[in-house]
Amino acid sequence: MGADRFQSLREESYEANMEIPKRALAIYTWGNVSAFDAAKGMFAIKPSGVSYDELKPEMIVIVDLDGKVVDGKMIPSSDTKTHQVLYRTFKGIGGITHTHSPYAVAWAQARKPVPVYGTTHADHGAETIPCTPVMGPAAVANDYELETGNLIVDTFKASGQNPLHMPMVLVAGHGPFAWGANATKSVYHAAVLEEVCKMASLTLALDPHAAPLPEHIIRKHWDRKHGPGAYYGQKG
Repeated sequence: MGADRFQSLREESYEANMEIPKRALAIYTWGNVSAFDAAKGMFAIKPSGVSYDELKPEMIVIVDLDGKVVDGKMIPSSDTKTHQVLYRTFKGIGGITHTHSPYAVAWAQARKPVPVYGTTHADHGAETIPCTPVMGPAAVANDYELETGNLIVDTFKASGQNPLHMPMVLVAGHGPFAWGANATKSVYHAAVLEEVCKMASLTLALDPHAAPLPEHIIRKHWDRKHGPGAYYGQKG
């Protein structure tokens, strides 16, 4: 039997998918992670309806940017077309995670963007986490998963936000998507999104009129990690 030419991409997707239950971001089959190879124009994604307990690396499906299955015996995730749209549009991302983590889903169901209430949020994104509008009937009837990707892209275009600086979004009534330089980083951002949503929920429970953090503190926390004079962490 010949070597699997997509082995490393499959393993990247598999390992990232297994982080979802490990980080309590979804149960059963409620999530998926893809890993993108920009040079090949292909991504590896979890098969549809397979639980994490049953998932194996060889089950991961390879798909191109036209949505065609290139390699694999299983049906890819039902969210594949959403991933496809984001890879085609958000240049520079190498992994996408979709979950149904409780606090992020709660904000999506409330159809609310998440303001920057504290420095934890500011450290990872110096802007409000966007929430899309609710998808209209025509878009749902057209191609739901493809239109979900278009909805995310249109939301970023309307807000003027840079998806590389704000690597996460809430799809109204649905749930969160997050992305990053690779599949592992996309899961990291999905975990950050869930924690930030949890903190924001608790903040509003204590004070329903809580105000966002002042801009000068937001900017300080973002810049110390990501700015030209960043000094957080170890050098070299």
